[in-house]
This record gives sequence, C-alpha cells and structure tokens, in this order.
Amino acid sequence: MSEHQEDTELFHSMINRVLDKEVAPFYEQWEEEAAIPRDVWRNLGQAAMLGIDMPEEYGGAAASFEISQLAIEEMARKGFGGLASGYNIHANIVMPYILHLGSEAQKQRYLPDMISGDVLSAIAMTEPGAGSDLAAMRTTAQRTEKGYVINGAKVFITNGLQAELVIVCAKTDPGAGAKGVSLFLVDTSLPGFSRGKGIRKIGQHASDTAELFFSDLVVPHGALLGEEGRGFAYLMQELPRERLGVGAQAVGATEGVLAITLDYVQQRKAFGQRVADFQNTRFKLAEARARLEMAKAYLKQCIAKYLKGEMGPTDAAILKLMLTEMQCDIANDCLQLFGGYGYTVEYPVSRFFVDARVQTIYAGTSEIMKEVIARSMLGK
Repeated sequence: MSEHQEDTELFHSMINRVLDKEVAPFYEQWEEEAAIPRDVWRNLGQAAMLGIDMPEEYGGAAASFEISQLAIEEMARKGFGGLASGYNIHANIVMPYILHLGSEAQKQRYLPDMISGDVLSAIAMTEPGAGSDLAAMRTTAQRTEKGYVINGAKVFITNGLQAELVIVCAKTDPGAGAKGVSLFLVDTSLPGFSRGKGIRKIGQHASDTAELFFSDLVVPHGALLGEEGRGFAYLMQELPRERLGVGAQAVGATEGVLAITLDYVQQRKAFGQRVADFQNTRFKLAEARARLEMAKAYLKQCIAKYLKGEMGPTDAAILKLMLTEMQCDIANDCLQLFGGYGYTVEYPVSRFFVDARVQTIYAGTSEIMKEVIARSMLGK
C-alpha cells in the first residue's frame, strides 16, 4: 500500500469516528432546531476536521486536497447534508480564499482560529435582487480615509447566523460592472453589521441560512482581501474548488441514499415478493449505480486537473451540472421505491430527497452551468 493510500485510509477512519461521535447522535435534534450548536465547530476543530489540507504553520493538518473532499463526501453519505454545506463554505471555500489571496497578516489573524473552530466563516455573494448575476450586485464599499464604508444586503448566506467572519463581495466602483467588485474580510462584531432571522428552508434544516445587512459598516483598509477591483476574477478563480465540494456532496449523498434503498427493497415485500425482485426496481437501481460510477470517475478526473492547476470554469460547470442533477434524480427514484414510507420524516430517504434539491441551485444554478458550457462552445 502506498503512503498516499495509507494516509487516505487513516483520515477516512478518523473522519468517520468523529462524525459517529460528534454528529450522528445529535443530528436529528439539530434538524428539528434548525441549527448546529456553535460548539460543534470547535469540537470538529479539536478533532482536526477543519483545515485538513491547510498548512501546518496555521494549525492545519497539511493533508492532501482529496482528503478534504473526502470529509465532505462522508458527511453527505451519512445524510448530514446541512453540515456538509456549512463545512464546505467554512473549510473548503473561505479558508482557501484567505490562503490564496490574503496577506500574511490576514492569514495569521484568521486561519488558526478558523482551523480550531473558534471562528466560523461565511461568504456573502448573493443579494435579494441579484442571484447568480454577481455583476449586478448593489452592495457598495466606498473608500475613505478611515477605511471602507460598506452598505447593502445579502441573502441565502450559509453559516450567516453564527459566523464571526464573512467575506463580503461589494462594489468599490459601481460603474465598472464585474470589474468594480472587491472582497472584504468583515468581522461580524463591528457596528453596522446585522442579521435577519434565519431563513426556513425545505431541506438542509440544520444548516443555518441568513440575510445579512450592512449599514455604514466601516472596515479598515487592511480588511481588503487581495486587490481592489479584482473580486470578480478571484471568484472565478476559486469557483472550481467550490464546485468540487458540491460535487463531492453529490457523490456522497447518492452513495448514502442508494445504500439505504438497497437495504430497504430487499426487506420490503409487495404482492408476495420482495420489492427488489420487480424489474422496475432492478432497472432503476442499476441505472443509479451506473450514473454514480460515471460521476465518481469524472469527479476524480476533475480533482486531478485541479491539483495540476488545469481545471477550468467549463470543467467545473459540467461537474456541478451533471453530478447535482444526478443526485436529485436518484434521490427521487429511491424515495419512490420506499412508497408511502418515503414521504415520512421517519425514514431517512426523505431527508436525502429534500437536502438534494438545493444542490442544483446554490454555487450557480443548473441553468447558469449550461450557459457557461454553451459559451465555451459557441461564445457569448
């Protein structure tokens, strides 16, 4: 066995132990309460689950990128979709933004506390009047002698209710379209920052989602992440990793829902035979397995490209489109095989079903993914 395989197996075992101890016994309660207790993130930090592929100098485990995706996959496979989404934002999106774009002072200030779980993070792109159209955002950040003055609002922000740190996308040059966007590291304890009440969703209930407001919020000049006016380019640069995380969720959740369905159809009887013995059941599950194996192969291919710095926006769009649509289709087919029981919250297949739905919406809708792919072939 290679050293890489040994590392993967060790981390795989560790990830499962942590999830079984810190998450599994309580997850139903968190779903009912529509929140993950803040201390859970500190527990995950203590268990080395946060910052898995971050450098050791900031407190990370310095493991491979693949292992960080494995953590997301395992959460989704166990049916912890809300946790997987919150984790993807904090550990797989915000941390790399700071690592890749931040000054050394910003890295030293934030990454150790994010890796320990003492600081939970979010990223604020989406606005009430501008969803996937980031160039149309209206939140502004005006440069003054005392810092940047931020005004505006964001919506559908994962981890928004609890985050101590938010990367805020704002227009520093409102007349420059996409070229006028900049990124800021915003401490949520600052005057002028406020949150709306949690947004109730049809799925991923444990993941808190909020509306954020900025009213003459002043951040120091040192809160600028990267260079002024390059925010949109940074978002495009980091999107492949975000969409890899969503793809890992899709694969993990599909494996999870398929496993519980295989178990159910072999036990449940209808018309004198097992549900597993009907040709429709066999064909549906065969197709699901085939699609899953193809998805896993493409995810692996994209990860290899990403590690070489060769994964582009089209690769990321194809990955997100095909894997999330697959997840929704298979969750739907599996729920159908449970019959009436599938529509009850007592059977976990129902959570796999409702948790899947948002995957084709956040991080760029399926329609936007199709447009990205079409532009790569046909231009604008």
